Formats: sequence, C-alpha cells, structure tokens
Amino acid sequence: MPEIIFNGPAGRLEGRYQPGKSDTAPVALILHPHPQYGGTMDNKVTYYMYHAFAHRGFATLRFNFRGVGRSQGEFDNGTGELSDAASALDWIQSMNPNSTGTWIAGFSFGAWIGMQLLMRRPEIKGFISVAPPANLYDFSFLAPCPSSGLIIQADNDDLVTPISVTKLVEKLKAQKSITVHHDVIKGANHFFETELNQLMSSVNKYLNLRLTGQE
Repeated sequence: MPEIIFNGPAGRLEGRYQPGKSDTAPVALILHPHPQYGGTMDNKVTYYMYHAFAHRGFATLRFNFRGVGRSQGEFDNGTGELSDAASALDWIQSMNPNSTGTWIAGFSFGAWIGMQLLMRRPEIKGFISVAPPANLYDFSFLAPCPSSGLIIQADNDDLVTPISVTKLVEKLKAQKSITVHHDVIKGANHFFETELNQLMSSVNKYLNLRLTGQE
C-alpha cells in the first residue's frame, strides 16, 4: 500500500495507492468523510472500501482532501474538495492509461463529492455511495444520473435522515437506462461502528454482481 504524494489544485495531496493486477485493470477512487469532523482517508469505511476494490485487482487510490493529514491547503466547503477529487482521478488515470473502467466510491461527505464528480466525468461507469448526506447537501444535480451504482444507508443514522436517502434513491430509480441498488444496514449508526461486516457484505455483493456481468 504505497504512500504517494501528487499535485492538487491547492498544493500537494497525500494518498495511498494500490497498483492494479494487470495493465488493463480498472481504476477506483475512494473519498473520505467530512474533513472538519475527523474525516480522513484512514476512516474505517473508506479504508475497507479501498481494500474491497484493491482485492479485486483494481488500481485503487484513496487520499486526504486539502488540509487533512499531509495534504496542503484549507477546507473549501466542497468546491475545492471536488477539484481535489478530479485531480486524484487524473493522477490514477495517468498511472493506468490502458485501464478498462473507472469507479468511484465515497462515504458521507465523500459520497456527495463523488456523485458530483460522476456528473463531470462520463468515463465513470460505477459508483458506491455510503450514507450520502441528502438532507445536508443538494443532490438535485443528478439530473439525470449517468451511471448505475449502489447506495447504502444506515437505518439508525443520526446525521443523515433515512427518509432523505430513500427519496434520493426513488428519484434515481425513476430514471431510465441506469440501475440503482439500495441497501439498508439494520441497526447501524452513521459510522457503521458495529456493522462494518454487514456494510462490506453489501459492497462486496454488489461488486461481484457488476464485475461478473450479471447487472
């Protein structure tokens, strides 16, 4: 799990990178939760999702947004963080010019950033959004959502209201030409502290479905 530093819009960004198992391996970018509430690339959900993709042979990158860890810059309310994510995707794609696909996964604030990046980068063909904060941020930009993916929520989330996520899912499911899966993790709070196994079971089941061509 090599530590890497790459250039972002506000200075150097710190990341962890797992090269793919082949020259044509797909790439995956993993985005962490809110920097001002303790979110880093070593957050457990972010860390576990990173390894789920790496285990399948993806070239996988997780990184710290500006102002977190050794990443330079200051928190920018999402605008700068979206630019950071775009730079991170540029970096991993430059390292894997023969890649056969691009995925993005994010947790909470990272899910919001990831979905915005999805709208700007048509090469992204799959997404995983864990606890997207639909009651805290505007997701109306997903009109239409260009890719199929998985949305996971906790049913005891005290930060992201389950009804807001359900409404977002219903809106996306009404769109044609994409398929959005929706899993609810029973008993979990926002951080999935005691339900990480159930969360990752959902992630792995969905990845297996997509990567075997059944979806």
